[in-house]
Amino acid sequence: MNTTQTLPTTARRPDNGADCLQAALAGARELPLRARMAAFSGLLRDTVPERARLYRRTVVSATGREVRVQDDPARPPRTMIMFGSNNYLGLANHPYVRDAVRRAVDRWGVGVAGPPHLNGTLRLHRELEARLAALKRQEDAVVFPTGYGANLGLVSALVRRGDRVVHDEKHHASFIDGLRLAGAASRVFPHNDVAALGDLLDQPSTGDTLVGVEGVYSMDGDLAPLAAIATACRTAGALLVVDDAHGTGVLGPGGSGAAAHAGVEHLVDAIMGTFSKTFSVVGGFVAGDHALVDWLRFYARSYMFSASLPPTVIAAVLAGLDVLERDPEPLERLWANVACLRDRLATIGIDWKGESPICSIPVPSSVDVHAAAARFHEVGLFINAIVYPAVPTGQERFRISLNAEHTAADIDRLVGTLATILEG
Repeated sequence: MNTTQTLPTTARRPDNGADCLQAALAGARELPLRARMAAFSGLLRDTVPERARLYRRTVVSATGREVRVQDDPARPPRTMIMFGSNNYLGLANHPYVRDAVRRAVDRWGVGVAGPPHLNGTLRLHRELEARLAALKRQEDAVVFPTGYGANLGLVSALVRRGDRVVHDEKHHASFIDGLRLAGAASRVFPHNDVAALGDLLDQPSTGDTLVGVEGVYSMDGDLAPLAAIATACRTAGALLVVDDAHGTGVLGPGGSGAAAHAGVEHLVDAIMGTFSKTFSVVGGFVAGDHALVDWLRFYARSYMFSASLPPTVIAAVLAGLDVLERDPEPLERLWANVACLRDRLATIGIDWKGESPICSIPVPSSVDVHAAAARFHEVGLFINAIVYPAVPTGQERFRISLNAEHTAADIDRLVGTLATILEG
């Protein structure tokens, strides 16, 4: 099928891949469903050179500091330094975690085959919820099958028509989708602009008001000013919900998260987190007081109508919590690496605050982001190039994730390659 001929004028192929995909997404809306899918698939395959199509790379090893990547079936896998994973503390292949999962399989099998309200609650699930509540310094917690489902269920269960939701412009898509499911009115404030948030909260509302922010913003790695936001919410009588996906296990005393890092855990009404970052598996949770958690267990549809997480995943998270509580070294090494990268970037003129293990480097318009990503790949550095539709065209970036297992030599190699690429 010649996709260029089938697309409407607004979706014809521009000069670069990002603009082309953006045009395809916009223009293909005029086509029937199957034509839209065929047009988009053709453009996706045609616009980005094969050497730079670095998405869905096939990893053929465990995730750690190094990974093996099979990018050409005719060649042996290549060894790469992993700077693209959220495996912040190295728990994805930690020997203690692996042993705990093996023991869980022997004791509990591989699944429960049912939802939590029926047959899907094991003693492991109750233990994990209690330990997550303790980690977050809250009364209770509820575990969801995914982080996405946790946000979806949390927002849609708390908000009803007539209520008002105010959130940061960079909030995660799962929070936005929860708003859509709830059918709630929402207002957006500029990123981390507490004054603008206060202005919105000062406006009258007939229903409840909920404020949503991220503790650590997933794309740029910067922190929300939680102390000021919590004060504004308390003054206005608004509920504060913090998405702490990237702060859990990384920030705060013992990895307790962004709210504890800011000293405001007692002022946050709901803390959402995931298991797919620090704990390196899958799943999510919400922590709060008993009334909140009781409500979510019955009104969060993504909890009630989903099968429970398997014991293998629960055991992995419990073992990860053990590591957090008993061994401070991984967290210390992680923050040493953050400081190392901050210092090395300063030597090439990049001012990075280093507030979290996520480092976002804007790609200048003079640099071909796809070719640059291919260069990183060719020299054995696995980083993520973020392009449209994940970010608007013109805001492309390299997203680098540090972990506790990286070495100073790894970071030197990364920064040296980055300097070469940015110099053109």
